[in-house]
Amino acid sequence: MTRVQFTKGQATGNDFVFIADPDGELNLTPEEITRLCDRHFGVGADGYIRAVRSNKLPEGEAILAEAPEAEWFMDYANADGSIAEMCGNGVRAYARFLTERGLAQLAPGETLAIGTRAGVKDVQRTGTGGFQVDMGRWRLAGGEPVVSASGLDVPRPGLGINVGNPHIVVALASVDELEQLELGRQPTLDPEPIDGANIEFVVPNEPMVRDGVGRVKMRVFERGSGETLSCGTGVVATALAVRHWAGTGAPNNWQVEVRGGTLQVRMFPTEEGEHVGLAGAAELSFDGELELDELRRAR
Repeated sequence: MTRVQFTKGQATGNDFVFIADPDGELNLTPEEITRLCDRHFGVGADGYIRAVRSNKLPEGEAILAEAPEAEWFMDYANADGSIAEMCGNGVRAYARFLTERGLAQLAPGETLAIGTRAGVKDVQRTGTGGFQVDMGRWRLAGGEPVVSASGLDVPRPGLGINVGNPHIVVALASVDELEQLELGRQPTLDPEPIDGANIEFVVPNEPMVRDGVGRVKMRVFERGSGETLSCGTGVVATALAVRHWAGTGAPNNWQVEVRGGTLQVRMFPTEEGEHVGLAGAAELSFDGELELDELRRAR
């Protein structure tokens, strides 16, 4: 039997299974990842993260050509085994995993560069014990697809935003509408993006801006995972969308409340254009061991 050590972690309720595979020797299939993330027959998680050195993957080698300091690559897959470009909660929890397991060092004030399929993400510790990540540049993805969801009386327009992975953000009229959503079924998009998208539903707090900070509530249906308690990139996309709708004078600092907690978003200028940062808690829950052969036989 082949035994594999794993760690369960979460960031505002968005949970992950971590496996350390520094030399890139463990290649789980999408079916095996699905079984691992199954909440009834597996460990249970919104996603799977393999900790692998960047020089052991083609995508990582491309990262090292531009950022040789990015020793570690976040090999991320959704709960259904599909590969995702980026996960804002996942990269913060990954930083916790790397540092607490002694795979990387991150002193206060220092930066840990992590390779992802959406480029290098720089992570730092926050003063409250969490982590903040520079998500890099973002862009409007174009168009306003119509979104239909169970619990909404009529379809609503959404705003496409890309923060390394694709999102559609939908504004709702009230907290009641937000709570009445039935996200056990996947919302539909018209037109449907070729690669799909994460879908966020948002309402402002009252007042929306307090002490120069914007405040909103959000729920999310993640591509490949379903409704989750939180989505880091979705939180970022939501703050960007609401600021876009609010227009001139809208703040660059936001608090986004999700079902798993509250995250902070900050937009700031850089030489290459505006970047957006995400900050919040990330914790490891427990360690375990699985029989790889049993996982591969499971149905």
